Amino acid sequence: MKYSAEPAVEAPGTLPLRACVGIMLLNSDGKVWVGRRRPKWVGDHAAAIWQMPQGGIEKFEPPKLAALRELREETGVTSVEIIGEHPDWLTYELPDSLLGIALKGRYRGQRQKWYAMRFLGDDREIDIRARDGLKAEFDSWRWAPIESVPKLIVPFKRGVYEQVTGTFGHFAVA
Repeated sequence: MKYSAEPAVEAPGTLPLRACVGIMLLNSDGKVWVGRRRPKWVGDHAAAIWQMPQGGIEKFEPPKLAALRELREETGVTSVEIIGEHPDWLTYELPDSLLGIALKGRYRGQRQKWYAMRFLGDDREIDIRARDGLKAEFDSWRWAPIESVPKLIVPFKRGVYEQVTGTFGHFAVA
């Protein structure tokens, strides 16, 4: 199957959606990995944002490979098996107040392919520090019960997280 990460044709003057992947990483206890971010657009006064790993798909990169790459880049984790793929591409759009600011100002939201992965290593494998010329995406991380994950994300992404946790909920068992 040939795949291009290029977004669908947009109306003139409209910012495109960014093609990306998301990963629900589950440990042997059925808990979900979440990392804490403090994006520039949140400001110093705001609470941290907890989210699952996610990132852009490079041109002509298959989404499954992008998911494995993004997981490694953001968490250092390579000891995984893919146990599920969401059947749909899920989208969210930024609120008007973040257009031109979040997502480097180049996108109006994201079109995401989500994967569930089982973590086969131990917590010592997880390394969220900056490396290989990449900045650190997270300043902290933890394992969270799946039912709490949608409540941790910013409101404009919550619908996607509810769909992901609903679809992959049967994997969240010890």
